[in-house]
Formats: sequence, C-alpha cells, structure tokens
Amino acid sequence: MVIGFSIALIVFSLLLMMLVLMHKGKGGGLSDMFGGGMQSSVGGSSVAERNLDRITIVVALLWFACIVVLGMLMKLSN
Repeated sequence: MVIGFSIALIVFSLLLMMLVLMHKGKGGGLSDMFGGGMQSSVGGSSVAERNLDRITIVVALLWFACIVVLGMLMKLSN
C-alpha cells in the first residue's frame, strides 16, 4: 500500500510541475528585469487558463492528500 501511494506521489509531483510550468507568467518578477514583462494582458484570463488553474488546484490537493496518507501509513507501520 505504501508503494502504491509512493508511486502516486511521484506521478502527482511530476504532473504538478508540468501544470505549474504551463501557466502564463503574471509579471512583476525577475522576468520584467530582462524584458519578459513587455506583454500586456488585454482580455483577462481565458477559459483555458481558468481550467488550467482548476486542474492545478485539484492535482495539488491530491498531492497533499498523498503526503498525509503516506505519513500516516509510515507512522502506523512503526
């Protein structure tokens, strides 16, 4: 059971990294210093961006739940 949750944690971690990297930059960070903040967002967020936000939140919650369950399983197995 621990192995299954460990594999799920690895999968969710990779998926979460991919989803975070897919987000569009909001500006105001180091990218502005090097000319990355030159674009202006005129239309706001699109439907695809909102869905990407929702998917990212769901995957992050599943990732957190895997960590909690793994911690409980490790504690109970000792």
